[in-house]
Amino acid sequence: MTTKRTPATPADTSTATLDNGPSYEVRQSPIHGNGVFARKPIAAGERIIEYRGERISWDLATERADKAGGPVNHTFYFSLADGRVIDGGRRGNEARWINHACSPNCEAFEDEGKVYIHAMHDIDAGEELNYNYALIYEERHTPKLKKLFACRCGTPGCTGTMLAPKRRTRTPAAGK
Repeated sequence: MTTKRTPATPADTSTATLDNGPSYEVRQSPIHGNGVFARKPIAAGERIIEYRGERISWDLATERADKAGGPVNHTFYFSLADGRVIDGGRRGNEARWINHACSPNCEAFEDEGKVYIHAMHDIDAGEELNYNYALIYEERHTPKLKKLFACRCGTPGCTGTMLAPKRRTRTPAAGK
């Protein structure tokens, strides 16, 4: 298994909260399973939540995914710039329930080894929070693989997959 989310980068440090708790809640999602929804309006750039979980090596993440039945069970994993992985399925928090969307309203940033989810634009109360997982999978993107990582976001720009596009390498034409 060689899946990982694209590493994040630093951003704003404020955190969105209500006087009586966080600015988000977990509930059933029309996209997939559980989702995280804004309990109040959230301003663009606002830090919403830290993505937490057990920090493990990439090798252990791969081993766990294989034991769980393969890469489709990886979706609580978040790769860090140092090569480690946050396993949100173990000691994780509500951030693990944030669903993927091809045209997201949030993005993830890594700051000193911690991953934070921030609003990309203003988010209305009741709106589901989402970000583009951009999963990196080094093997060939076959129709079967794309089906395993199918996107259900339904946005106008939906690519149909949570996988990051493969980078194409071009070979120079003969004689050039």
